[in-house]
Amino acid sequence: MSQFTIEQMRTFLTVVRLGGVHRAAVALNLTQPAVTTRIKTLETALCCSLFDRTSGGLKLTKRGELLLTYAERLEHLAELVRRDVIDPAALDGRLRIGASETVAQCWLPELASRLHSTYPKVDIELKVDVSSELRDALLSREIDLAILLGPISEYSVDNIVLHGFELAWYRAADGETLGVPADYLKRPVLTYAKNTRPYRELKEYLFDHIGPEASLMPSSSLSACFRLVEADMGVAALPRILGKPHVSEGRIREFDPGWVPSPLQFTASYLTEPKSHITETAATLALEVSATYAAQNTI
Repeated sequence: MSQFTIEQMRTFLTVVRLGGVHRAAVALNLTQPAVTTRIKTLETALCCSLFDRTSGGLKLTKRGELLLTYAERLEHLAELVRRDVIDPAALDGRLRIGASETVAQCWLPELASRLHSTYPKVDIELKVDVSSELRDALLSREIDLAILLGPISEYSVDNIVLHGFELAWYRAADGETLGVPADYLKRPVLTYAKNTRPYRELKEYLFDHIGPEASLMPSSSLSACFRLVEADMGVAALPRILGKPHVSEGRIREFDPGWVPSPLQFTASYLTEPKSHITETAATLALEVSATYAAQNTI
């Protein structure tokens, strides 16, 4: 019997967990032929077939099911070695972090800096996207850590609740002045992208209090929302910490219509399998960094 490698076992586990070679290739950042070659090499080393290849996809053989149990144990032991034995400064690999734009504009750079100091040889990849896309990317293992409007209600995901962001209403500084602040909500309302909790909450409130004629303009870009408010294209409920410099420069103004959406609640979410000390450390650091940022930027 030839020798097998931990990387071959990791590839085998990824194919099993994601149900196919294509998804495993995306998760492992490999080509499909490379994944197929690793599986075939592992089968050669073990002198047995691990999958039955049918028109419906891959199905574990009896020996494949047996290997799955041992491969999970091997993966766990390897992670314990990485956590307890190897110097963090010597660990290499890749950590893929996905974050919402709000976090990216606030404390994501500090998190990346802290992680680089702890794991200088680990390549850190950053992806900024809306929460619904980040959720899908995490579940398909395209990213390792998602910092998003959470939590993610999946048995396979752990969520660490982070410090949130208070929202405030904004209008153009040189726009038309209305007598009653609530009347500003009859104007177009710029808001977060569809399929997010802030959008849903705002839509329900406006439809209840303004009626079906309420106008919402969803956007996946906070920067665009602030610029559109400044241009008097509408009003918006946006993170107060990000609105503060625009207000101090006299470009926009806060107003109080008598109601404000709930604070944005983010979580650092990651998959429980495979267990990764680096990912768990990153999630814990995200909590520390978000707490420090909140304390330093209390308004």
